[in-house]
Amino acid sequence: MRHAFIGLLGAAAGLFASTAMAQTARDFRGPAPVVPLAAEPAPRIVIDPPLADSLAHGRVVIQYRAENLRIVPVFGSKALDVSPRIGHIHVTVDDAPWRWADASGEPLIINCLLPGPHKVMIELVNANHQTLDKGVVTFVIPEVVAPNCRR
Repeated sequence: MRHAFIGLLGAAAGLFASTAMAQTARDFRGPAPVVPLAAEPAPRIVIDPPLADSLAHGRVVIQYRAENLRIVPVFGSKALDVSPRIGHIHVTVDDAPWRWADASGEPLIINCLLPGPHKVMIELVNANHQTLDKGVVTFVIPEVVAPNCRR
């Protein structure tokens, strides 16, 4: 009886191994489609309003998502031919003459803005810093004293 159980267990393991080997992602989904860069849909940025509970503490947290573009820290003109498209964002606060680049893909967190109305422009840009899409979010920082901000 014990030999029969071991034989049955060995047969089951062999069947599982052969089934597992035949079930690659390519076997299941088919070959990955190759889309020419010119045929890819246009990149787009979707920006949520700042999180209200964070604003109440004087902190701005803005979530966003890029469509048809991967946010990665790769820069330069040679990266323009990569498919699917890659890029990053540029962030401008209150129409300042300067901006910063972010390639993390994580929500933006801005601290220590003065109380009052503010505007943040987020540009979706390619690896060569050319704007592909942009959006603006406006909000008001309440009269809150942020403990870590010097005024």
